[in-house]
Amino acid sequence: MNLFFKATHVIAVIVATALTTAPQPTLAQPKQTYPSKPIRVVTGAAGTQNDIVARMLGVKISEGFGQPVIVDNRGGAGGAIGANVVAKATPDGYTLLLQSGQFAIRAAVQTNLPYDSLRDFAGVTQVGFPTQVVLVSPNIGVKSVKEFIAYANARPEPMLYGSAGAGSGTHMDAERFRMAAGIKARGIAFKGSYEAMIEVMAGRAHYVATPLGPALPLIKDGRMLALAVIAPQRSPLLPNVPAMAEVLPGYQRDGSYGLMAPAGTPRPILLTLAKEIKRILELPDVKAQMQGMGFVPATSTPEELDQIIRADIEAYTKVAKLIGLRAQ
Repeated sequence: MNLFFKATHVIAVIVATALTTAPQPTLAQPKQTYPSKPIRVVTGAAGTQNDIVARMLGVKISEGFGQPVIVDNRGGAGGAIGANVVAKATPDGYTLLLQSGQFAIRAAVQTNLPYDSLRDFAGVTQVGFPTQVVLVSPNIGVKSVKEFIAYANARPEPMLYGSAGAGSGTHMDAERFRMAAGIKARGIAFKGSYEAMIEVMAGRAHYVATPLGPALPLIKDGRMLALAVIAPQRSPLLPNVPAMAEVLPGYQRDGSYGLMAPAGTPRPILLTLAKEIKRILELPDVKAQMQGMGFVPATSTPEELDQIIRADIEAYTKVAKLIGLRAQ
């Protein structure tokens, strides 16, 4: 019996020793499966603010992920051509859309788009929004929104505003300002927002609502007067100019920039991209560049961007119906 127990003990020791000295399997480290190839970011025409923001982000995404980022400029049809490319792309995270407020405006005013603005896309993250500014010529003698409204109401004829054409961001912002201010005004379409600013300076139109970046030099040298910025708060570039909500309580801006993917893109990929964009927008050099062009960074979750876009489309649809761009 003693020999039996002794033998059993020896065997147990041998087994235990083997188990402790044998090579232990290492825990498998998760491999980064996305991205494993170049990423394409579709955006508007070259030289536009969409393009500038896309290229700024693209450089940083490439550095962070170690993969090339190709900016694919698809101008035309107000951005619908580029959006359609993304809507029809494989939902694998390698074809993305950087959209501006024009995305929601198209959905509000066009009923024959080749894609569904809500069902064919998945939000990645909000990127931010450009600061818009309402400008007048210093020659008309007003210094504030209140004085401008009084000036407009004293005229027997409607005011004239310049825009880049029906359905453009400058058109919709000018109309929203008209409605919020309660003034009579009608629009004149020009080839672009800069030409509209020139016409206001020349006195052939009374006001224009346009992105702050291109307008800043004209404001700084006194050729244009900024009445208010269309943003949640004052711009650090024009700290003495009020935000529109300060002078017209309840005024809300719409039209966020956002990064979007084709519907059906796996959520882990959406979250990976959203996290990377958030990291990039917190970099000091990116913040400085965006501030210099009047762009306010603001991120979101994928679900929050979906909600933002839905709300923007609803808001612009109401405006479009009121001004006759869309049937009631």
